[in-house]
Amino acid sequence: MDEKGKGFSAQLEAFFEGKGFYIVLFLCAAVIGVSAWVLAMGTHVEQQFDDIRSAGAAVTPGIHVEATAAPASAPVELTPVTPAAPAAQPREETQPVWAETIPEPVYVWPVVGDIATPYAVDSLLYDYTMADWRTHAGIDIAAPLGTHVLAAAGGRVEAVEADPLYGTMITLDHGNGVETVYANLAAQPTVYVGDTVAAGDVIGAVGSTAICESAVGTHLHFAVYADGKRADPLDYLP
Repeated sequence: MDEKGKGFSAQLEAFFEGKGFYIVLFLCAAVIGVSAWVLAMGTHVEQQFDDIRSAGAAVTPGIHVEATAAPASAPVELTPVTPAAPAAQPREETQPVWAETIPEPVYVWPVVGDIATPYAVDSLLYDYTMADWRTHAGIDIAAPLGTHVLAAAGGRVEAVEADPLYGTMITLDHGNGVETVYANLAAQPTVYVGDTVAAGDVIGAVGSTAICESAVGTHLHFAVYADGKRADPLDYLP
């Protein structure tokens, strides 16, 4: 053996006698261990594939298979239920408040006496005081001077005035568009504007203040207006 061969043998012998021998031994053991682990894992994976195949699932090696849930049953069609309408409750027959009207008043004669001058709007009457022919919008009821004059129906005192022709005059509002007028009264009546009166209440006395009817004698001039139009007082008095 030449010098070169002898030198390599000496180096190899020195390597095995030192730490190199243990390093090689360790590497060999590691290779053996890794090989055993790979073999064991392969056997474990193959066992999993066998289990899945036995369950009837198709498996492709190398693909992860997720467990799938069983197919849901077909959905059940639900028919919507319409709630029954509540039974209609009987309605009370009520009248709107705005449609209510004031009850018809009860009328009384403002004074008791004969009719000296009748109501006349469609014909002319001779007026002895004015010495001409004219209409007459009310009735003249003969009564002694100072006789109490009564409210013909319940209502409110609308006006108390001194008329140039008819003298002291009172107007009562009875609602429903009806007003009564009392003229030829004594100078001082017993009511004031805004007072509320009932049928039969004293509102004044018979006077002699109506210069346009002075020839008639002592009397009460009584008139009725419905919705602003002249009306026959006898259609209202009992």
